[in-house]
Amino acid sequence: MAPLACFAQQPLRSIAVLLVGLSRSSKEVQQFRDGLAVAGYVEGRNLLVEWRSADGDYDRVPDLIAAAIKSKVSVIVVDSTVTAQVAKRATSTIPIVMALVVDPIGSGLVKSLAHPGGNVTGLSMMTSDLNAKRLELLKEAIPRLSRVAVLWNPDHPFHIRVVDDLKKIAPPLSIDLTFVALRTPQNIGQAFAQITQAHTQALYVVEDPIFFAHRAVLLDLTTKAHLPTIHELSRFPEAGALLSYGPNLSDLMRRSAGYVDRILKGAKAGELPIEQPTTFELVINMKAARALGMTIPQSILLRADKVIE
Repeated sequence: MAPLACFAQQPLRSIAVLLVGLSRSSKEVQQFRDGLAVAGYVEGRNLLVEWRSADGDYDRVPDLIAAAIKSKVSVIVVDSTVTAQVAKRATSTIPIVMALVVDPIGSGLVKSLAHPGGNVTGLSMMTSDLNAKRLELLKEAIPRLSRVAVLWNPDHPFHIRVVDDLKKIAPPLSIDLTFVALRTPQNIGQAFAQITQAHTQALYVVEDPIFFAHRAVLLDLTTKAHLPTIHELSRFPEAGALLSYGPNLSDLMRRSAGYVDRILKGAKAGELPIEQPTTFELVINMKAARALGMTIPQSILLRADKVIE
Protein backbone atom coordinates (compact mmCIF):
# COMPACT_ATOMS: atom_id res chain seq x y z
CA MET A 1 0.00 0.00 0.00
CA ALA A 2 2.95 2.36 0.52
CA PRO A 3 3.59 3.13 -3.20
CA LEU A 4 -0.11 3.80 -3.73
CA ALA A 5 -0.21 6.11 -0.75
CA CYS A 6 2.77 8.09 -2.06
CA PHE A 7 1.15 8.34 -5.49
CA ALA A 8 -2.07 9.62 -3.96
CA GLN A 9 -0.21 12.35 -2.09
CA GLN A 10 1.21 13.89 -5.27
CA PRO A 11 -0.33 17.31 -5.99
CA LEU A 12 -2.82 17.43 -8.85
CA ARG A 13 -1.31 19.82 -11.39
CA SER A 14 -3.45 21.42 -14.08
CA ILE A 15 -2.80 22.54 -17.65
CA ALA A 16 -5.01 24.15 -20.30
CA VAL A 17 -4.91 22.99 -23.92
CA LEU A 18 -6.40 25.62 -26.24
CA LEU A 19 -7.36 24.30 -29.67
CA VAL A 20 -8.35 26.36 -32.69
CA GLY A 21 -7.81 24.09 -35.69
CA LEU A 22 -7.59 20.71 -34.01
CA SER A 23 -10.34 18.83 -32.22
CA ARG A 24 -9.97 17.02 -28.93
CA SER A 25 -10.63 13.69 -30.70
CA SER A 26 -8.08 14.22 -33.50
CA LYS A 27 -5.13 11.87 -33.97
CA GLU A 28 -2.74 14.78 -33.37
CA VAL A 29 -4.23 15.51 -29.96
CA GLN A 30 -4.12 11.80 -29.16
CA GLN A 31 -0.37 11.96 -29.79
CA PHE A 32 -0.15 14.76 -27.24
CA ARG A 33 -1.97 12.55 -24.75
CA ASP A 34 0.39 9.69 -25.54
CA GLY A 35 3.35 11.99 -24.91
CA LEU A 36 1.97 12.90 -21.51
CA ALA A 37 1.42 9.22 -20.72
CA VAL A 38 5.01 8.35 -21.63
CA ALA A 39 6.14 11.10 -19.23
CA GLY A 40 4.11 9.45 -16.45
CA TYR A 41 0.96 11.56 -16.39
CA VAL A 42 -2.49 10.06 -16.02
CA GLU A 43 -5.27 12.51 -16.86
CA GLY A 44 -7.55 12.98 -13.87
CA ARG A 45 -5.15 11.24 -11.49
CA ASN A 46 -1.94 13.25 -11.33
CA LEU A 47 -2.75 15.79 -14.05
CA LEU A 48 -5.88 17.80 -14.72
CA VAL A 49 -6.26 18.85 -18.38
CA GLU A 50 -8.66 21.67 -19.23
CA TRP A 51 -9.63 21.18 -22.89
CA ARG A 52 -10.84 24.38 -24.52
CA SER A 53 -11.78 24.71 -28.21
CA ALA A 54 -12.38 27.80 -30.33
CA ASP A 55 -13.83 25.66 -33.16
CA GLY A 56 -11.96 27.59 -35.84
CA ASP A 57 -13.01 31.02 -34.55
CA TYR A 58 -10.20 33.36 -33.46
CA ASP A 59 -12.73 35.73 -31.88
CA ARG A 60 -13.30 33.16 -29.12
CA VAL A 61 -9.61 32.87 -28.21
CA PRO A 62 -9.34 35.83 -25.75
CA ASP A 63 -12.19 34.48 -23.60
CA LEU A 64 -10.67 30.98 -23.59
CA ILE A 65 -7.30 32.40 -22.51
CA ALA A 66 -8.96 34.48 -19.79
CA ALA A 67 -10.76 31.40 -18.46
CA ALA A 68 -7.52 29.40 -18.38
CA ILE A 69 -5.73 32.16 -16.47
CA LYS A 70 -8.62 32.51 -14.03
CA SER A 71 -8.46 28.79 -13.23
CA LYS A 72 -4.74 29.22 -12.38
CA VAL A 73 -3.38 26.44 -14.59
CA SER A 74 0.34 25.63 -14.43
CA VAL A 75 0.87 25.57 -18.22
CA ILE A 76 -1.03 26.74 -21.31
CA VAL A 77 -0.59 24.70 -24.51
CA VAL A 78 -1.60 26.30 -27.83
CA ASP A 79 -2.03 25.02 -31.40
CA SER A 80 -1.81 28.30 -33.32
CA THR A 81 0.27 31.45 -33.65
CA VAL A 82 -2.67 33.75 -32.94
CA THR A 83 -3.51 31.89 -29.72
CA ALA A 84 0.11 32.07 -28.60
CA GLN A 85 0.15 35.83 -29.16
CA VAL A 86 -3.10 36.37 -27.27
CA ALA A 87 -1.85 34.21 -24.40
CA LYS A 88 1.46 36.06 -24.20
CA ARG A 89 -0.31 39.42 -24.04
CA ALA A 90 -2.62 38.12 -21.32
CA THR A 91 -0.02 36.60 -18.98
CA SER A 92 3.70 36.95 -18.38
CA THR A 93 3.81 34.41 -15.57
CA ILE A 94 2.04 31.24 -16.77
CA PRO A 95 4.34 29.20 -19.07
CA ILE A 96 3.05 28.87 -22.65
CA VAL A 97 3.98 25.85 -24.77
CA MET A 98 3.71 26.30 -28.54
CA ALA A 99 2.74 23.03 -30.20
CA LEU A 100 2.00 24.30 -33.72
CA VAL A 101 3.38 27.80 -34.25
CA VAL A 102 4.91 28.69 -37.59
CA ASP A 103 7.35 31.53 -36.87
CA PRO A 104 7.96 32.25 -33.16
CA ILE A 105 10.60 34.91 -33.80
CA GLY A 106 8.88 36.74 -36.66
CA SER A 107 5.61 36.65 -34.74
CA GLY A 108 7.24 38.41 -31.79
CA LEU A 109 6.74 35.50 -29.41
CA VAL A 110 10.39 34.84 -28.55
CA LYS A 111 13.77 36.50 -28.86
CA SER A 112 15.53 33.51 -30.39
CA LEU A 113 15.10 29.76 -30.81
CA ALA A 114 18.08 28.96 -28.58
CA HIS A 115 17.15 31.44 -25.84
CA PRO A 116 13.42 32.21 -25.98
CA GLY A 117 13.29 34.30 -22.81
CA GLY A 118 10.00 35.26 -21.17
CA ASN A 119 7.32 32.62 -20.60
CA VAL A 120 7.01 31.08 -24.10
CA THR A 121 8.70 27.98 -25.53
CA GLY A 122 7.84 24.92 -27.60
CA LEU A 123 8.18 24.06 -31.27
CA SER A 124 8.54 26.01 -34.50
CA MET A 125 6.90 24.53 -37.60
CA MET A 126 9.58 26.17 -39.82
CA THR A 127 7.13 26.51 -42.71
CA SER A 128 8.65 29.49 -44.53
CA ASP A 129 11.49 27.35 -45.91
CA LEU A 130 8.95 25.07 -47.59
CA ASN A 131 6.95 27.63 -49.57
CA ALA A 132 9.12 27.23 -52.67
CA LYS A 133 9.04 23.46 -52.43
CA ARG A 134 5.23 23.35 -52.40
CA LEU A 135 4.88 25.64 -55.41
CA GLU A 136 7.50 23.59 -57.27
CA LEU A 137 5.59 20.39 -56.47
CA LEU A 138 2.40 21.90 -57.84
CA LYS A 139 4.22 22.86 -61.06
CA GLU A 140 5.73 19.39 -61.33
CA ALA A 141 2.31 17.80 -60.88
CA ILE A 142 0.75 20.12 -63.47
CA PRO A 143 3.52 20.99 -66.00
CA ARG A 144 1.32 23.46 -67.93
CA LEU A 145 0.42 25.33 -64.77
CA SER A 146 0.57 29.11 -65.22
CA ARG A 147 -2.19 30.57 -63.01
CA VAL A 148 -2.49 29.81 -59.28
CA ALA A 149 -4.76 31.29 -56.63
CA VAL A 150 -3.37 31.70 -53.12
CA LEU A 151 -5.85 31.55 -50.24
CA TRP A 152 -4.52 33.44 -47.21
CA ASN A 153 -5.65 35.20 -44.05
CA PRO A 154 -4.38 38.81 -43.71
CA ASP A 155 -5.13 38.68 -39.97
CA HIS A 156 -2.64 35.83 -39.44
CA PRO A 157 0.73 37.33 -38.45
CA PHE A 158 2.74 34.89 -40.58
CA HIS A 159 0.74 34.96 -43.81
CA ILE A 160 2.14 38.24 -45.10
CA ARG A 161 5.59 36.66 -45.06
CA VAL A 162 4.31 33.69 -47.06
CA VAL A 163 2.74 36.06 -49.59
CA ASP A 164 6.07 37.90 -49.97
CA ASP A 165 7.91 34.59 -50.43
CA LEU A 166 5.48 33.35 -53.08
CA LYS A 167 5.74 36.61 -55.03
CA LYS A 168 9.48 35.97 -55.37
CA ILE A 169 9.17 32.26 -56.08
CA ALA A 170 6.45 32.34 -58.74
CA PRO A 171 8.11 34.27 -61.64
CA PRO A 172 10.99 31.79 -62.22
CA LEU A 173 8.33 29.05 -62.43
CA SER A 174 6.33 31.09 -64.98
CA ILE A 175 3.35 31.23 -62.62
CA ASP A 176 1.02 34.17 -62.16
CA LEU A 177 -0.49 34.39 -58.68
CA THR A 178 -3.89 35.69 -57.62
CA PHE A 179 -4.06 36.39 -53.87
CA VAL A 180 -7.48 35.88 -52.30
CA ALA A 181 -7.95 37.01 -48.70
CA LEU A 182 -10.16 35.05 -46.33
CA ARG A 183 -10.52 36.36 -42.79
CA THR A 184 -13.67 34.64 -41.52
CA PRO A 185 -15.62 31.48 -42.35
CA GLN A 186 -18.58 33.62 -43.35
CA ASN A 187 -16.62 34.87 -46.39
CA ILE A 188 -15.62 31.49 -47.82
CA GLY A 189 -18.19 31.67 -50.62
CA GLN A 190 -17.11 35.18 -51.59
CA ALA A 191 -13.45 34.11 -51.66
CA PHE A 192 -14.18 31.21 -54.00
CA ALA A 193 -16.16 33.49 -56.28
CA GLN A 194 -12.96 35.56 -56.70
CA ILE A 195 -10.94 32.40 -57.37
CA THR A 196 -13.40 31.28 -60.05
CA GLN A 197 -13.45 34.70 -61.70
CA ALA A 198 -9.63 34.65 -61.94
CA HIS A 199 -9.78 31.40 -63.99
CA THR A 200 -6.94 29.88 -61.99
CA GLN A 201 -5.74 26.32 -62.61
CA ALA A 202 -4.87 25.40 -59.02
CA LEU A 203 -5.14 26.62 -55.44
CA TYR A 204 -2.30 27.10 -52.93
CA VAL A 205 -3.75 27.19 -49.41
CA VAL A 206 -1.64 28.90 -46.74
CA GLU A 207 -2.00 26.98 -43.48
CA ASP A 208 -4.48 28.47 -41.01
CA PRO A 209 -6.47 26.73 -38.25
CA ILE A 210 -9.62 28.49 -39.48
CA PHE A 211 -9.23 26.92 -42.92
CA PHE A 212 -8.85 23.45 -41.46
CA ALA A 213 -11.73 23.83 -39.03
CA HIS A 214 -13.95 24.57 -42.05
CA ARG A 215 -12.24 22.13 -44.43
CA ALA A 216 -15.48 20.40 -45.42
CA VAL A 217 -16.80 23.61 -46.98
CA LEU A 218 -13.45 24.45 -48.58
CA LEU A 219 -13.04 21.00 -50.09
CA ASP A 220 -16.60 20.95 -51.36
CA LEU A 221 -16.04 24.24 -53.17
CA THR A 222 -12.72 23.15 -54.68
CA THR A 223 -14.33 19.92 -55.88
CA LYS A 224 -17.19 21.82 -57.52
CA ALA A 225 -14.64 24.17 -59.12
CA HIS A 226 -12.59 21.17 -60.33
CA LEU A 227 -9.56 22.79 -58.74
CA PRO A 228 -6.45 20.89 -57.57
CA THR A 229 -5.05 22.16 -54.27
CA ILE A 230 -1.79 21.95 -52.36
CA HIS A 231 -1.48 22.34 -48.61
CA GLU A 232 1.15 22.31 -45.93
CA LEU A 233 -0.27 19.55 -43.78
CA SER A 234 -1.32 15.96 -44.46
CA ARG A 235 -4.67 16.40 -42.73
CA PHE A 236 -5.98 18.09 -45.90
CA PRO A 237 -5.31 15.30 -48.43
CA GLU A 238 -6.49 12.87 -45.77
CA ALA A 239 -9.77 14.82 -45.89
CA GLY A 240 -9.89 14.78 -49.72
CA ALA A 241 -7.49 17.43 -51.06
CA LEU A 242 -4.85 16.58 -53.70
CA LEU A 243 -1.39 17.28 -52.24
CA SER A 244 0.45 18.34 -49.11
CA TYR A 245 4.05 18.78 -48.09
CA GLY A 246 5.17 19.85 -44.65
CA PRO A 247 5.93 18.84 -41.07
CA ASN A 248 4.22 15.96 -39.30
CA LEU A 249 1.74 17.47 -36.83
CA SER A 250 1.38 14.32 -34.76
CA ASP A 251 5.13 14.34 -34.11
CA LEU A 252 5.05 18.00 -33.06
CA MET A 253 2.09 17.47 -30.72
CA ARG A 254 3.76 14.47 -29.10
CA ARG A 255 6.99 16.41 -28.58
CA SER A 256 5.12 19.37 -27.07
CA ALA A 257 4.08 17.10 -24.22
CA GLY A 258 7.76 16.84 -23.32
CA TYR A 259 7.89 20.61 -22.77
CA VAL A 260 4.89 20.38 -20.46
CA ASP A 261 6.65 17.67 -18.47
CA ARG A 262 9.87 19.64 -18.07
CA ILE A 263 8.03 22.79 -16.99
CA LEU A 264 5.92 20.90 -14.46
CA LYS A 265 9.16 19.50 -13.05
CA GLY A 266 10.56 22.98 -12.51
CA ALA A 267 12.16 24.12 -15.76
CA LYS A 268 11.63 27.73 -16.83
CA ALA A 269 9.95 28.15 -20.20
CA GLY A 270 12.27 30.94 -21.33
CA GLU A 271 15.30 28.72 -20.76
CA LEU A 272 14.06 25.78 -22.87
CA PRO A 273 15.33 26.02 -26.48
CA ILE A 274 12.69 25.91 -29.21
CA GLU A 275 12.91 22.81 -31.38
CA GLN A 276 12.10 22.47 -35.08
CA PRO A 277 10.42 19.69 -37.09
CA THR A 278 12.41 16.55 -37.77
CA THR A 279 9.77 14.72 -39.82
CA PHE A 280 8.37 16.02 -43.10
CA GLU A 281 5.93 14.23 -45.36
CA LEU A 282 4.65 14.40 -48.92
CA VAL A 283 1.09 13.09 -49.12
CA ILE A 284 -0.89 12.48 -52.33
CA ASN A 285 -4.57 11.67 -52.60
CA MET A 286 -4.96 9.55 -55.75
CA LYS A 287 -8.74 9.50 -55.47
CA ALA A 288 -8.70 13.29 -55.75
CA ALA A 289 -6.28 13.07 -58.68
CA ARG A 290 -8.57 10.70 -60.55
CA ALA A 291 -11.59 12.90 -59.87
CA LEU A 292 -9.65 15.82 -61.37
CA GLY A 293 -8.61 13.75 -64.38
CA MET A 294 -4.95 14.13 -63.42
CA THR A 295 -2.04 11.76 -63.86
CA ILE A 296 0.46 12.29 -61.06
CA PRO A 297 4.02 12.04 -62.46
CA GLN A 298 6.02 9.02 -61.34
CA SER A 299 8.75 11.37 -60.13
CA ILE A 300 6.37 12.66 -57.45
CA LEU A 301 4.84 9.28 -56.57
CA LEU A 302 8.28 7.80 -55.89
CA ARG A 303 9.01 10.56 -53.36
CA ALA A 304 5.65 10.35 -51.61
CA ASP A 305 5.60 9.32 -47.95
CA LYS A 306 1.92 8.42 -48.19
CA VAL A 307 -0.33 7.70 -51.15
CA ILE A 308 -4.04 7.68 -50.38
CA GLU A 309 -5.97 5.40 -52.72
